[in-house]
Amino acid sequence: QVQVAESGGGLVQTGGSLRLSCTVSGLAFGDNAVAWFRQTPEKAREGIACINWRGDDTEYGDSAQGRFSISRDNAKNTQYLQMNHLKPEDTAMYYCAAGRFEGWCLPSWVHGRQFIYYGQGTQVTVSS
Repeated sequence: QVQVAESGGGLVQTGGSLRLSCTVSGLAFGDNAVAWFRQTPEKAREGIACINWRGDDTEYGDSAQGRFSISRDNAKNTQYLQMNHLKPEDTAMYYCAAGRFEGWCLPSWVHGRQFIYYGQGTQVTVSS
């Protein structure tokens, strides 16, 4: 059984930073690309960042460029999202996503099609 668990969300002021973590169990974590998405009640799910199986190739959604950084530690089955210079519009539920049998971030990664497993999410709230 695959389990995906996010942590690290919280309340932060504009301009602040947060680091999200996600631990995945039940699949070959080190063989697969993983990603972060976010969603609010008003907006569709948005692809934030994706990282390949080795951790040496990353892709970012438009809203994350230059401010967020994705990384992974395959020895710990964990991926991270470092978020800097946070803005109120970054307020959302952030979800970790893991795939199977795909080690690279495909061009369509931002739509989530290559990811099968999602966590319950961790809430990030940025106050103005």
